[in-house]
Amino acid sequence: MPPRYDRRGSRGQSTRVVGPRRDTGHKGEGSGRRCYGRAVHPALVRAVTHLRRVAGPGRTAADNRHLAAGLAFTAGMLNSVGFLAVAVYTSHMTGLTATLADQLVLGDHRLALLAALGIASFVVGAASCALLFNALRRRQVASRFAVVLVVEALAMLLVGLLADSVTAWGHGWAAVAVLCWTMGLQNALVTKVTGATIRTTHVTGMVTDLGIELGKWLYRNPPGDPDPVRADRQRMALHATLVGAFVLGGVAGALAGVAVGYRAVVVPAALLLVLALFPIVDDLRGTRPGRV
Repeated sequence: MPPRYDRRGSRGQSTRVVGPRRDTGHKGEGSGRRCYGRAVHPALVRAVTHLRRVAGPGRTAADNRHLAAGLAFTAGMLNSVGFLAVAVYTSHMTGLTATLADQLVLGDHRLALLAALGIASFVVGAASCALLFNALRRRQVASRFAVVLVVEALAMLLVGLLADSVTAWGHGWAAVAVLCWTMGLQNALVTKVTGATIRTTHVTGMVTDLGIELGKWLYRNPPGDPDPVRADRQRMALHATLVGAFVLGGVAGALAGVAVGYRAVVVPAALLLVLALFPIVDDLRGTRPGRV
């Protein structure tokens, strides 16, 4: 390539030869993309691309698994925070239903009403997800999954920032209602997106499926069996991961709840906002998911 000349000098000055321009194309694994004229590190490009896929329209089965693990961690954390604050597991509808039945007989009507409120809020949250998701799909909003995550995150932020004050006034039921609503919203969203193959707010189904696959794995097929029993190891690993994420979220929620109370839920809310940010920005800007 011939040398180029710097012609920015004033009149009477000689032009300066600055040599050929270097090729700055994006070929090769080590080169980064450019964003607003600046080079971007390849690791950052990969991270942003992954975040766009996880909550965006181009999700893969692996992306769904990663997202489910994050949401299971969130559910475990909210469960612990809710129990420490008002002795209610906000995602455990089986327990709340049993509590409602027990207290109707035992006569603790306040606890029965609290359980009924949690169940009703969970149902309303699931219904809210269906209404919002289908409305966004009809409008062909590509980032509809991310929009629902933002709604969940904002509700969690509301609890994290205001619930301590509300509880101090003797209205802790409001916090229970909002937390149960977010869990219903989240469970319905993951159920809808994965075709009911993954749940994130309770572990009974996950532990059951894990046990089934473990039993298949331990079973020894007789030689020459035309229809051998085979365990789905990927499914077994998925459910083990989700249960582990829920437990870790519960531990983190208990530690943070003891330290800062309801404000602990600000952290998972911020995580959901980060996950939802890039697909929504892409929708607003009309850019493709692959661009930075």
